[in-house]
Amino acid sequence: MNDFFNAAIWEKAWKDESDLKINRMKKNGIDPARSFDHKAKTFNEQSFNEEGRKRTKRIMNWLEGQGIRFENASVLDIGAASGVFSVPFAERGARVTAIETSPPLVELLQENISKFAEDQVKIVHEPFEDIDVRAKGWNQAFDLVFVSMCPVIHNWESVEKVLHCARKFCYISMMASPAEHSLVNEIWPLITDQPYHTKPMEMGYLLHLLYLKGYAYESLITRETKTTEVPREVALQEALTWLRYHRLPVDERNREIIADYLEQAYPSGKVVIQEGGRFGKILIRLQDQNMYTREI
Repeated sequence: MNDFFNAAIWEKAWKDESDLKINRMKKNGIDPARSFDHKAKTFNEQSFNEEGRKRTKRIMNWLEGQGIRFENASVLDIGAASGVFSVPFAERGARVTAIETSPPLVELLQENISKFAEDQVKIVHEPFEDIDVRAKGWNQAFDLVFVSMCPVIHNWESVEKVLHCARKFCYISMMASPAEHSLVNEIWPLITDQPYHTKPMEMGYLLHLLYLKGYAYESLITRETKTTEVPREVALQEALTWLRYHRLPVDERNREIIADYLEQAYPSGKVVIQEGGRFGKILIRLQDQNMYTREI
């Protein structure tokens, strides 16, 4: 029971688990900051199509329902990708600083913000991990710091750095359960002879530490899914990336097993993939920490 309320133990457990995962990814040649490079165009299309805009609008409306006003607000969007949120933030009148380091995503972000005034959306190419917040003048500089599904959040120290930039609100979203991926479910038994099993996610550390450290916050967990159709070769590369992530050998045997399966299961050459899972959204209040009630 004492350990349950000991923040230092939770901080160490989160850091140890995160370090293990990061080292494993590096060992297998995976750079989390560049993991979207190969599918930047597809991600951008999915973000700004009708369904993607609906997903974004739901989150924007939830934030406004909690008292956030975007008109003339300063927003730091960490891991902005191609502007899936930076663009609607600016459309609602915010001044946005968008951090993104992936070259193909930065190129798409530049295209997507070209309609705004030159100083309304500023792109920062420097990784947030390398930024000195104090030297940058970012200490409590932003009304909202927004971190959506970004690997920059990986231990409590990284959370504190993000919080230092926020003046009023900080939004963090993370996976609340392992990502669901229909292709993984299909090929996992072929490679391992075992069904695919899930495990708890890091969001539990974040929620518990926010509670132990006295922060005021709202949290929301929802289930979101999307369906995409990709060529067989793209599906093969995505499957091999999953193998690396889960420390399974990416050798000729496994490549042939997956390629043969895709050829038999998807003779048209197009692979239908369903992705999703349970997503956690947390809004931390740094000012006006009482319950917000929107006026009708």
